[in-house]
Amino acid sequence: MSPVSEKSFGFPRSLRLLTASDFRTVFDQVDVKAPSPTCLLLAKANQSEPRLGFIISKKNVKNATDRNRIKRFTRNYFRLNQAKLPSLDIIFMGRKGLSDLSDAQLHELIEKQFQKLTKRAVKNLKT
Repeated sequence: MSPVSEKSFGFPRSLRLLTASDFRTVFDQVDVKAPSPTCLLLAKANQSEPRLGFIISKKNVKNATDRNRIKRFTRNYFRLNQAKLPSLDIIFMGRKGLSDLSDAQLHELIEKQFQKLTKRAVKNLKT
């Protein structure tokens, strides 16, 4: 069995939504949504590889440590599962109550939301 290169599990700049125009195109042309009471994933199909961006406001998640923890868990899930995800530009939006979740609950929520998004994207983008 050959070793897996670290690059394939990285999170380089090419996999991130960085500019305001990147975010604007997703907001203007949402193809798929995965809502929950504590977070919302919005996505738009693209022609390359899946990309991820975050909107987690101080109003909804007060502590910077909580915002960083949420982003770290989400980036880690995305990084390890990017090969399974369709080519989408994804925005992860935090809502009130997200910081109240334990680590296990947060992992479960992120996994569930990305699976829901993937399932809906495959269904919607085929038609």
